[in-house]
Amino acid sequence: MKTIQIAIVEDVEEYRKALQMMLNATPGLQCSQVYSNGESAVENIPKQKTDIVLVDINLPRMNGIEVMRMLKSSLPKIQCMVLTVFEDDDKIFDALAAGASGYLLKSTPPGKIMEAIRELHDGGSPMSTQIARKVVASFRQPTKEVDNPYEQMLTQREKEVLELLSKGKLYKQIAGELFISLETVKSHCHNIYEKLHVTTKMEAINKVFPRG
Repeated sequence: MKTIQIAIVEDVEEYRKALQMMLNATPGLQCSQVYSNGESAVENIPKQKTDIVLVDINLPRMNGIEVMRMLKSSLPKIQCMVLTVFEDDDKIFDALAAGASGYLLKSTPPGKIMEAIRELHDGGSPMSTQIARKVVASFRQPTKEVDNPYEQMLTQREKEVLELLSKGKLYKQIAGELFISLETVKSHCHNIYEKLHVTTKMEAINKVFPRG
């Protein structure tokens, strides 16, 4: 049986060490890579033989969602599974959009985490019950004129600002068209980036106004 090579990206040392010990004590699983921050994970994981990456979302500086996005862009076949305390909708959808194939809460019993890793390696998409229900509920909600979950995260004014940015308008031009101050435009842009977990204008535009 092939040994599944696992990397952990987790900033809480006690949890990181306990998780590594459980993985290495489980037949068929091996974890020789542990990272306390996203930067070192993104730099070193591509240099190692890695099948699955267990990622926390709340990391210092570079968050787990950005870590997964960068790893998937350079290693399309690598499997990522979130292991976190967060279960709010925006983080779930951001993680799935970034390339997560599984999403477990840290309250998941250790045995279930080990089973989920094998399930993920075999092509499944393991999720904690609470997370799966949220994903299913999102598809059951009646669709309004807006179907893009990222667009729903923004206020009407933020969408207007982003739409003008997508048309190549400068901050000063946007302020003039919307009759608001330049500082207000900058504040809206900051809020947009925060809500969408992006760092550039093009990332925000591509999330909210994806090309078909």
